[in-house]
Amino acid sequence: MAKVGFIGLGNMGMPMAENLLKGAYEVTGFDLNAAATERLVDNGGSRANSLADACNAAEIVITMLPSGEQVREVYLGAGGVLASIRPGTLLIDSSTIDVQTAREVVQAAQNKGFAMVDAPVSGGVAGAEAATLTFMVGGSDEAFERARPVLEKMGKTIVHAGAPGNGQAAKICNNMILGVSMIVVSEAFLLAEKLGLDAQKLFDISSKSSGQCWSMTSYCPVPGLVPSSPANRDYRAGFTAAMMLKDLKLAQTAARATHATTPLGAGAAAVYERFVESSDGSVDFSGIIRYLRGA
Repeated sequence: MAKVGFIGLGNMGMPMAENLLKGAYEVTGFDLNAAATERLVDNGGSRANSLADACNAAEIVITMLPSGEQVREVYLGAGGVLASIRPGTLLIDSSTIDVQTAREVVQAAQNKGFAMVDAPVSGGVAGAEAATLTFMVGGSDEAFERARPVLEKMGKTIVHAGAPGNGQAAKICNNMILGVSMIVVSEAFLLAEKLGLDAQKLFDISSKSSGQCWSMTSYCPVPGLVPSSPANRDYRAGFTAAMMLKDLKLAQTAARATHATTPLGAGAAAVYERFVESSDGSVDFSGIIRYLRGA
C-alpha cells in the first residue's frame, strides 16, 4: 500500500484524498483547517500535525493549494516539502497557479533529484467527488508515467501536456475559453429574451448547430434547460466565480509575459471582476448571467 502525504484538504483536495483511500492508498493529510483533517481521519486516513509530518514517511506527496505563493512556500520554505521528503519521493502539485512558479518549483525539485509534475484539474467539486477529473500534466515522461496510476484513482482523463509548467498552461488556456464562452452564451440568451425568442427554442436550435459549446449544452446558465446545470440550484457552485476570475487573471498574466494578444480573454477577466466585486464570488461562475441581466 503506497503512502501518500496530501497537503490541502479543501473543497477539491478532500474528495481527491478520499478517492485515494478508496483506491487502497494510505493517506496522511495536512491542512490548516483542523476540521478537514478530522474528516479525513473519519474516512480512514491519518492526520499530520505539520507539513514535515505529512512528508516524512510519504512515497508520494500531493498538494492542492489556492495560490502560487502558497505553493512556493509549501515546497521551498523552511520545513517545507523539499526539506522533509525522503529520496525517491514523487511530487504532484494539482493547484492552479501561474506557469512561472510551477516551472520554478519543479526545477527546484529536480535540482534535488526528485521527480515532480504539475497536474491541475478540470471538473470541479463534482468531478473530484466522482473521480472523473481531467488532469493536465506537465513534466518529464518518466515523472508522468510514475504519476499516472495515482492520478487515475482521482480522475478519468489524464493528459500529458508536455514539459514542466505545461499542465498549468493548458489549464489557464482551457479556462479562458470557458470563461469567454459562458459570457457569450449568457448574452445570447438575454438577447433572445428581449427579442421574444423562447429560451428552450434557442437551446434546441443552437445546441444542434454552430452555436453549440460546452457552456451551453453541459452547463447552460438558464434554469430548466440542462438538468445538471447549477442554474437549477440557484447557482450553487461547482466552480465558483472567484475561481474563474483567478484563472482568467492567470491567463492575462501569462499573456502579458509572452506578448500574446487576448482581447476576449482580457474582456472576460474584466467582466468577471465586476461580477465578483458586485456580488458573492462563491456562487457558480455561470451566475454571470444574473450580473449581465442586471447590468
